[in-house]
Parts: sequence; C-alpha cells; structure tokens
Amino acid sequence: MPNAAVPPELLTRLDDTPDAAFYALPRLVTHLDAPSLLALTAFYAEQLPAGADVLDLMSSWVSHLPPGLRLGHVAGLGMNGTELAANPRLAEPVVQDLNADPRLPWPDGRFDAVLNALSIQYLTRPLEVYAEVARVLRPGGVAIIAHSHRCFPTKAVRAFRDHAPADRLRLCRHYLDQTGAFGPAQLVDRSPPDADPLWIVFARRR
Repeated sequence: MPNAAVPPELLTRLDDTPDAAFYALPRLVTHLDAPSLLALTAFYAEQLPAGADVLDLMSSWVSHLPPGLRLGHVAGLGMNGTELAANPRLAEPVVQDLNADPRLPWPDGRFDAVLNALSIQYLTRPLEVYAEVARVLRPGGVAIIAHSHRCFPTKAVRAFRDHAPADRLRLCRHYLDQTGAFGPAQLVDRSPPDADPLWIVFARRR
C-alpha cells in the first residue's frame, strides 16, 4: 500500500541517515514519567484479555504490559537486539527496521493485539506498516497506538515534530482507517494530572 494517502511532507525527517546506525547503541530508558506509564499499563489491562497473543511493535526493553496478566505468546519487534533481550515479557524478539522493510514476519491472523507504545512518530511508511498490522491481527483483535510529547526529534517525522496533539491523533486514526480493515477508531486522552500527556488511538479488526 503506498503512503500517498498521507501528504509526503508530513513523513519527512531531519535525519534520513540509516536508522540502524542511530539505534545501534542500546538505550535502556523510558519515554514517559511514572504516572503516565502506569496509565498506559492500566489501559492495556482494560483492553487485553488473559491468554491473548500480543505483538509489541517497535519494542524495547520494557513493554508496559500488566504484570499480573497472563498472556499467550508475546513477540516484540524493535531496532536493538540488546534492548529486546532485556525485555522479560518477550518470548520472541525480532530485530527489524520497519522503515526499510514494513513487512511483518508472521502469518495472517497470528495475534490478538498489536501495540505501538511511544514510537509511532518514527514511522516513515506508516500505511504499509498498518496494512501489515491488520494482516497479522485476528478478527476482533485490537491495534493500540499510544504516544506522548517526547521523541528523538531528528528521527521523528514532521507531523509529530510540528503538529498539535489533536492533529497527531487524527493522523494515527487515518493510519488505521486507510487499511479498510478496522472498525471505527477511538481517540482517548489518558493523561494523569501533572504528568506527561498520554494520547491513545485504538480500533478493532473487523
């Protein structure tokens, strides 16, 4: 699926050098403050049933999954093998640059949920990636996109560097809508008081 449905200037970056070089060194950090991370985990607890097979897309050393929730198979796809190896929730870590190759290495209908936490701003081929997300989700499965105001600015696309939060939420909804595979997307603000903002877009696979 081409990305022409998104104005190309919105997907430009300040740094177009290979992402593999930028992410070669592990960064064992979190990208939200503690109250907002707890809010994200609480949202996951609301949406993920016990036993769900989950793909943590653009994953790192922590997946923010509810600690008491027993899940099925949990896969994580990210840019740095050291970070993925440090993530105790991942049964299947996969190193892959989605901007170089947006195809996901799983069969159709493999997962009940595909999560993207705090990394959507780095995708330069989002419609291709979310066509793949739709493919690997089972009917009724959920795609969840969570983002905030923090980023590596040189690697974030222009839409997330320069646009207001409401515009970013609409763009994330557009990514899901363009697949033609999801029901109506919901946009929610789960920002705790006096903490980092937490905005979430989610929809279920038809």
